Amino acid sequence: MSVVIRMKRTGRRNRPCYRISVADSRAPRDGRTLETLGLYDPVSKAADQQTTLNVDRARHWMTNGAQPSDTVRSIFKRMGVFEEMDMATKKRDRSGRKLDTKTTATRKAVQAERGARKEARRVAKIEAARPPKEVSEEAPAEETAAVEETVEEIAIVEEAPAEEPSADDSKEE
Repeated sequence: MSVVIRMKRTGRRNRPCYRISVADSRAPRDGRTLETLGLYDPVSKAADQQTTLNVDRARHWMTNGAQPSDTVRSIFKRMGVFEEMDMATKKRDRSGRKLDTKTTATRKAVQAERGARKEARRVAKIEAARPPKEVSEEAPAEETAAVEETVEEIAIVEEAPAEEPSADDSKEE
């Protein structure tokens, strides 16, 4: 059973008032509670009457693992519930996590083998994409001749004279 400290709404419409209560986390917001710790009245004009809280009981529930909601946590900070409490987070001893076990050694070996296979596939793919290195010396000369012919054809097309107007066209203008 997870225990939470939350606010339970009371009061009439447009005049909210909240009870700060300890409840089972599965219980509805305004449902059954284990204990009422205090009262929060945000509409009250007197600042000292806005919040009443049994600080000792709140500390008791907090030390026993009850989790406050965000709003209740801010009220607890204002009321001084966290003072004199050892709220330092206790870290677990996890010193054995860095050791190489038989399983981790096997896993690392499999990963290294997989990486080597992947690298070999990558190199093979690059080699397959490269053109063959054995090219005769005549081939470049043939390619340059073909390129020169193409350049000459383009030049001829560009230098071709524009159509001259016919004799009939000149009379009409």
